[in-house]
Amino acid sequence: MKIAVIGAGIIGVTTAYELGLDGHAVTVFERRGAAAEETSFANAGVLAPGYVTPWAAPGMPMKVLAQLFHRHASIKLALPLGMTDLTWIWRWYRACRLEVYLANRSHMQKLAFYSRARLASITTRLRLEYDHSDGYLVLLRTERDVKLAQASLQMLRDAGVAHQQLDADQARKIEPALNPDTPFLAAVLCPDDGVGNCRQFALMLKNEAQRLGVVFRFGTAVQALTRSQGQNKGIDVVPGAATPAQHFDAVVLCAGLDSALLVRPLDIRLAMTAVHGYSVSATIREPLNAPRSAVMDEHFKVAITRLGQRVRVAGSAELGGAVGRRSPSSMQTLYKVLHDWFPGAASHVAGVQEWKGARPMFPDRPPMVGSSGIDGLWFNLGHGSSGWAMASGSARALADQILGHATEIDMHGFDPQAAND
Repeated sequence: MKIAVIGAGIIGVTTAYELGLDGHAVTVFERRGAAAEETSFANAGVLAPGYVTPWAAPGMPMKVLAQLFHRHASIKLALPLGMTDLTWIWRWYRACRLEVYLANRSHMQKLAFYSRARLASITTRLRLEYDHSDGYLVLLRTERDVKLAQASLQMLRDAGVAHQQLDADQARKIEPALNPDTPFLAAVLCPDDGVGNCRQFALMLKNEAQRLGVVFRFGTAVQALTRSQGQNKGIDVVPGAATPAQHFDAVVLCAGLDSALLVRPLDIRLAMTAVHGYSVSATIREPLNAPRSAVMDEHFKVAITRLGQRVRVAGSAELGGAVGRRSPSSMQTLYKVLHDWFPGAASHVAGVQEWKGARPMFPDRPPMVGSSGIDGLWFNLGHGSSGWAMASGSARALADQILGHATEIDMHGFDPQAAND
């Protein structure tokens, strides 16, 4: 088949690779000059399937309200809030019910575990060497953190995730560089989880996709999608202003929020909005003072990860505002948490990279992976902050659906045409 993939973030690149692996003639359209330059550019890189959960959860509305005026809040609302954001918030609020949460969490974790296995298979088979390390340590500062963590521990037990509950002394043996002057009570270690450089992997996989014959058209913003007329079934893609439409047997949308704009003329409404995240990346000044792998400060919901010779601290969930406008308090929280746990690990003299990225997310359901309901138009989008954790599995599952093959896992819950259940 002749297939177009729109978007070359981690979702688009993995999708293009799997489709190329199946022998399709694939063209990827990407508005930026290279792969993984937006949401996939500088995320935390954590790969912890047991901690992949929906944002719509019981108790979340009260948690958001309680943090609104806290300087170091992990969840924030930023102005301006448009009508799309307000509609999204209302739908999210209505989805914060236990039965919806449990169903969505089950679907997402199933896909995340499958994705981790697929990622490992690809990495081994292609001998890809990107920055990654094993182990995920969740630090619990206070008695309240320990109490709140009980629900997460039960979730890990339910999912069959290997984990250990540690006291502070045991945790410091796992991560000996932890600041001895920053107290905490306990920790949870997931030894099978870890961290990987999402963008590095995406760039390497893009090269492998090209070897399979996949064509990447960077600097090309798709203007429109239309249903093909006449006997040719499929979708026509208008790849730029004053550019003739190109016919494809199938089109896969992996373009984040732009996907909603592209399908609106086709009478499809996608209820996505961006939940922004922040990160700071810096060169490691002294390796012995840096984390060995991935550390999560559960109190502030901030991850500190080791990516080769760099350390990255990432966190915050900000609804509203604009990608180009950074919240000073969100950035300050990242620097604070890094200094709390690993003072002196990073060089702040030069080469510090501050990043804010938009993570497209549905308010009340897992990502959409499957047919849109229009002949030839497929979706692989809405992964939010879990795109890296679910990318490889989503791509393989979608490729199998396009082939008409049974998927390796049950993709119930991800069907774009199904109501949330």
